[in-house]
Order: sequence, then structure tokens, then C-alpha cells
Amino acid sequence: MTTIVESSGLAADCYSAKCPTRQVLDHIAGKWTVLIVDALMEQGTMRYTDLSRRIGGVSQKMLTQTLRSLEGDGFLTRTVHPTIPPRVDYELTELGRSLAEPISALRHWAELHINEIEQARRAAR
Repeated sequence: MTTIVESSGLAADCYSAKCPTRQVLDHIAGKWTVLIVDALMEQGTMRYTDLSRRIGGVSQKMLTQTLRSLEGDGFLTRTVHPTIPPRVDYELTELGRSLAEPISALRHWAELHINEIEQARRAAR
């Protein structure tokens, strides 16, 4: 079954430079997106600082940008609680949860095959 892109009336095709699916694929394939979605799937609702601690090596700028982008695409919700200081929670939407299974599978695949990949990298040097 072919999906028709509502904005253009054309068939969805990630190989076409003009198709908005290309932007979505580029976005969801980013390492920070993969780690944020996977962390939220494992932990449920998380605060910004908890995400920052869970995802080693992510800068404040990249975490903020990625969270905003994920919210803009409808993958997660951002809830600000009126406390002092303000508490902000992030949670996957239904759309975000539908992305969690393939992302989790990709993470598990990388963890399962890391030794083979490292051997290949050493051999290629």
C-alpha cells in the first residue's frame, strides 16, 4: 500500500529529494533521537536532567534541539509543571511509541554485533 503525502499529493518516497519523508528519516535516524526515544520507552516519563544523565555525552544544546524537534514532529509531549523551579516532563506520544520498537531493535542489534564490527574496523586499518 502506498502512502500519499497530503501536502504534495505524491506518493511517499524516501529516495526522492523532494519528499518530506526524507526529512523525517534523517531526523529519526539521528543518534540522539534513537537514544532519547529508547530511554523514554524504557523509563516512561522523564525529566530533562534525567534524560541528560541517562544519555552520556549529549550536550545541553543537542538534547534541547532534539527534544524540540521530537515534540514538533509529534513524537513526544513536553509538560511544564507550575512549580518553583519549574519541572518539565517528557513522554512519548502514541506516534513516538510506534517508533520505539524499530529503534529498540536497532539498539539491540548494535549491542549484539559490536564485537564483529570492531573486528572489521581493526582489520580495515
